[in-house]
Amino acid sequence: MPFIDFNCDLGEGMDTDEAIMPFISSANIACGYHAGDAFTMKQTVALCTRYHVAMGAHPSYPDKENFGRTNMHLPADEIYALVLAQIEKLATIVHSFDKKLQHVKPHGALYNMAAKDPDIANAIAKAVKEFDPGLLLFGLPGSQVAAAAEIYGLPFIGEAFADRTYQPDGSLTPRTLPNALIEEEAKAIEQVLLLVKNKTVKTINHEIIAIDAGTICIHGDGKHAIQFAEALHAALISEGITIQSFNT
Repeated sequence: MPFIDFNCDLGEGMDTDEAIMPFISSANIACGYHAGDAFTMKQTVALCTRYHVAMGAHPSYPDKENFGRTNMHLPADEIYALVLAQIEKLATIVHSFDKKLQHVKPHGALYNMAAKDPDIANAIAKAVKEFDPGLLLFGLPGSQVAAAAEIYGLPFIGEAFADRTYQPDGSLTPRTLPNALIEEEAKAIEQVLLLVKNKTVKTINHEIIAIDAGTICIHGDGKHAIQFAEALHAALISEGITIQSFNT
């Protein structure tokens, strides 16, 4: 039976986290740099523990003012240090619950810049390996993050998105452009089923391109996050697709 990991960005100050938990298998937890703090991290880890959801660090540029979505041009050694610090901060809380981190997934501008910039991608991979070379690294398939994971000997998991549109090169449509977000439930379901069953996606200009993803993401801060999480979970199950994390 085919399976897919279904992840969500959580611990970002929304009031929807617990409602989303029953429908996902992995959570990317904000580590305080774009959202959250020690208290929200502990709350989110407690929810993940209660709902048996695997946990990952969601490190970002230090940019709470803009929710981590503004490009920042920092030296590679500074990116390495801030990613490592965020993983360590969350891992300490996770360990206090007698749990372990499953993965690391960069957030926002850090995620998108790393996809195209090998120096940023390598800095992230170096930090992950320094902390725990067994951690999974989530990123765009075919990106510089995938290449960096290979260089550093990290297990890489290609990620696709339920609620974002795609450019012809496989990158996400920037949020500054029209139609970057998918806000119709039917379109999100159509995209996810195409990704999981065919390993393809329809781009913003209606091309069909290959995307080999092992995990599907929905954004916890999305307008329809709970609705989408429930509907996507139901659609996957109805197609005979098992939803499970990688450490199940």
